[in-house]
Order: sequence, then structure tokens, then C-alpha cells
Amino acid sequence: MNNSAGIIPGLLLATGLAGLTGCQVEQEKTLLRPNILFCISDDQSFPHAGAYGCNWVKTPAFDRVAREGILFTSAYTPNAKCAPSRSSILTGRNPWQLEAAANHVPYFPEKFKTFQEALLENGYFTGFTGKGWAPGNPGEINGKRRELTGPGYQKHTLSPPARFISNNNYAANFEAFLDANTDEKPFSFWFGATEPHRAYEYGVGVNKGGKSISDIDRVFGFWPDNDTVRNDMLDYAYEIEYFDSQLEKMLKILEDRGLLENTIVVVTSDNGMPFPRVKGNSYELSNHLPLAMMWPKGIKKPGRVIDGFISFIDFAPTFIELAGLTPEHSGMQPMSGESLVPVLKNHKNANGRDLVMLGRERTDLGRPGDAGYPIRAIVKDNYLYLRNYEPDRWPAGNPETGYMDVDGSPTKTFILNERRRQGTSRLWNLNFGMRPGEELYNIASDPDCLHNLAADLLQAPRVAEMSLLMEEELKKEGDPRMSGQGHIFDEYPYSEPERIRYYERFMAGEPVTAGWIEASDVEK
Repeated sequence: MNNSAGIIPGLLLATGLAGLTGCQVEQEKTLLRPNILFCISDDQSFPHAGAYGCNWVKTPAFDRVAREGILFTSAYTPNAKCAPSRSSILTGRNPWQLEAAANHVPYFPEKFKTFQEALLENGYFTGFTGKGWAPGNPGEINGKRRELTGPGYQKHTLSPPARFISNNNYAANFEAFLDANTDEKPFSFWFGATEPHRAYEYGVGVNKGGKSISDIDRVFGFWPDNDTVRNDMLDYAYEIEYFDSQLEKMLKILEDRGLLENTIVVVTSDNGMPFPRVKGNSYELSNHLPLAMMWPKGIKKPGRVIDGFISFIDFAPTFIELAGLTPEHSGMQPMSGESLVPVLKNHKNANGRDLVMLGRERTDLGRPGDAGYPIRAIVKDNYLYLRNYEPDRWPAGNPETGYMDVDGSPTKTFILNERRRQGTSRLWNLNFGMRPGEELYNIASDPDCLHNLAADLLQAPRVAEMSLLMEEELKKEGDPRMSGQGHIFDEYPYSEPERIRYYERFMAGEPVTAGWIEASDVEK
């Protein structure tokens, strides 16, 4: 489809301009096809931003976006791992609707077009810097490697303020992208920071960030509260603040060029913090993420705080509608997400969701037969219900390969060493132990998900109701697990050959390594 075909009819249909007066149509057209700046940190949990009242993470740029736009308090990714979360963002579909892209490090199926690809085909100038869709193999179409988030702008570098922070000069590369838009098309740019993904320079939060371990008001109940863990959390905070500083520079660039007024700026993360029991799981802190949006020319009643549920599958249909396309004209597969345009433009406080769906398939290696740890979950009415489909598997990865579904960290090593010294503990069990087939948590009173209510007879009606509702929703979306075909997710190959049969090769004594775990975390 070329740039002109179907655009204006699509705009009239998508934004409801038909029936307005001529003056009203002209006013609304000024808000059509805004620029898009999508900013995504790597591994940041809710509520770790100043706008949420977090005092030990300073995020003035995020706070500005929230203050001058909308702050969302109930935004969830359907999968708390990099590649599948990003797949859902890009396609508007839940992971269980994405075949191989439900997994981490997959081959991205050719049939699923991304919103960036659709926008490029329909008159937008697209690009990205940092981390786009990753890790995995995007594949090729007609012999050309796909650019799922647009062409890369990675040329400009800098000297980072700490070890392990990227040397990508994100802001300078964004400016290079804007310079390259010589035809002044509406643009869509993906700013994918690699912060606060591990590794961290230990102690950087205190030594360079000027923080104190006493700044942290609360350590989550599934970790020990000690200096090691608090320093680890402050190092994580330091990297979030670096991401925010680059966002601040991008906002200034847009202002200086007169582009901010008609640019929708979306700031979020892909999944929860890279600590035990968070990233890669399906708990509250795993999937509940920060989200703020600003669009000076388009958001009605800025400064709102919206508590209604938002799913990451809502981003793609939002951008498609803002670009003046209908889903049919976009060329994308049918999307399960709901456009947020009514929320942005019409004073609405939510988009009508009364639940969000979560899930997990193969999030990382380290289990026999390249198996994952499949979960489906539903959040509704302040409760989180989870079903673990293979409870005889290790959710954090097998001990003998180092619990490879958990990033190496001082927090991880401390908990494992404590078990070696003192034997199995409650904290070890919460972070690394096996889990029952069903879990239920009251996330209003127990956001850390410490007290499983699934076996409580008083909660039996709720468990049955949420289980039934979850299955009904999954059947509507064609989840293979609902038809007994869940094994297909374990059969999709890794796109990196060195990951294939890692467990078997490791146990056979082959010299295989994984850079994100510590050798001491392997249990003989």
C-alpha cells in the first residue's frame, strides 16, 4: 500500500471525523499523524520513578512526561522477558498468539508485521537506537533482513559514566535520525535503552550517584534486607536515572526543533527489574511496569492519573490509529489490543479493561530439552491468579546449571550462599524453589506475592472463577495450551545455536558458558 492510498478515508473512519463541521474537521486534522517517540528502558519495575512517589530513583524527565501528559498506574506487559514483551508491543498481540515469538531468543515469524513496518509503508519515517526487538533473529523478507523497529541509528558514541552502561549516545543518534528526515515526514522513533539491564558496576549508586542505602524505604519481602541487596537496588536506580537523562535530552531536542507539540512521547519498560523472583516471572513486580505519555497538542486534560488497566498489546493499535490507519489498512495481523486514543483525546479515565492477561513460555535456557516454564495468569479485582502448567520443572532454571533463568547478581549470589551456609530457607524457596500448580495473591494487600491463597478453602470460589475466566479468554485468543498443544512452544528452536541443548552440553562437560550467571551459582 502506498502513502496516499486509503490514508484519508482511514483517518476519517479511525478518528470519527465524519459528520463534523468543516471547521471541526480542520481542527482535528492538525492532530492527525503525530510524530511518535517510543522510549523503553530495559528491566524497570513499577513503581521505580519519581512520579510514583519513589524517593530513591530520580526521574525528572519521566516525571515531566507524566505531569504534562498522563501517568498510568496499572500498565502490564503480558510477558516479563525482553523479546516476547517487545513482540507484543510491536504486534498488538499476546505472546501465546505469536507462535515462536512467545519465547525468548526466537526466530520472529514472517507472518507478523510490526507497527513500525506498517508505519514505514504508510508514509512515516522510522528508526531506532539502542536495543530494538531483541534478542532473537528477525528473519528476512525477499532476501532482506527485517527491521522490526526501523533502521538503526547507532553511529554516535560517548564515554559512559559507569562500567556496563552503554556507550551509545542515544540522544545524538536521535538527532541524527531527525536530520535524516529531509522530507519532514511524520516520524516514529524507538529509543531502546539497555539500562538498567545487568551487569552493574557494584556500588555505583553510592559512589557516583550520591545515594545512601538508607534512602530505600522498603526491600521486597522475598529478599534479605541487608547492605548487599540495598547496594544492588541503588545500582539499578543509577542506571534508570541514566536512561532518564537521555530521555531529558531527547525532549529538549524536540522542543528546540519545534517538534514536541505534535509528538506523542511514550515512556515505559519491557519487563520487571533483573533480580530474583521478578524478571521472567509472572508476579506483580514482574509484569507491572511504569508508563507515562505526553502529547501537548493532542492529550485532553493533561496531568491526569489513570488507574485503569493498560496492556502492552494496546500500544500498536494506538499508534496505527494515530497514523490514520484502520487495522485492516495497516496490513498487520488482527490485534487483540485496544487503542488508547479515546483515553488520550476524550478525557476518559481508562479504555474499558477490567482485567489483564499474563503468561510465560521459554524465557531462558538451562533446563533439560530446552524446556520452558509455562504459566498463564490473570489480574482482576486486585487479585492475581496463576497456573503453572509444569510444576515439576524448576521455575528459575535447574540448580546444576546455575538457575539460568535468573540474571547473575549480588542479590542472587547472597541468597544462594545463605542456603549453602544455613540450608534451605524461606527466601531461597521463594526465589528458586519449585512452585505449586496454582497460585492466588491479593495484590492490594500483598504486592510482593508472598502469601499464596490458592489452597485456602475460603478462596476456592475465587480460584474457580478466575481459572474459568482465564481459560475462556485464552480460548478466544487461540492459545495452543487451551487445545492441548502447549508443547509446541518448547519445540520452537532457539535462534542462537549456542543455546540449543545447552543443558545437555553443559552436563556433558562441554566448554559452554553463559555470561549472565556467576560460576559460584552453579550447584553441583
